[in-house]
Formats: sequence, C-alpha cells, structure tokens
Amino acid sequence: MAIIVNLDVVLAKRKMKLKELSEKVGVSTVNLSILKQGKGKAIRFSTLDSICSALDCQPGDILEYVE
Repeated sequence: MAIIVNLDVVLAKRKMKLKELSEKVGVSTVNLSILKQGKGKAIRFSTLDSICSALDCQPGDILEYVE
C-alpha cells in the first residue's frame, strides 16, 4: 500500500502510550493498534481530527504517501 501510517513515530516523539491516546481520543486500543500497524482500511476524519488534536500534530505527520 502506498499510504504509510506513522502513528507509532508520533507517539514515540510525544512519549505517549497507545492506551493514553485511546483514552484521550475515545477509540479502542485495538482499533488504534490496527491503524498503527498499517492494517486499517479506512479512518474517519473525526477520528483523525481527534488523534491530531491529542498529539498536537498535522494529518501529514501521521499519514504519508510513498510511491
């Protein structure tokens, strides 16, 4: 897939655990883990908005397009 999910990188930079992000965003750790591993098929804009707000980042910090 040409879309790379860098959620683990952003979490590491913020020194935040997946469980903490899950509590802030209101999304289960299982669903965030699937996203983090790049196995997710889609993400809602509202979820992406919540993640970016919790991590104080831009969507481009989490999602990357690679040819």
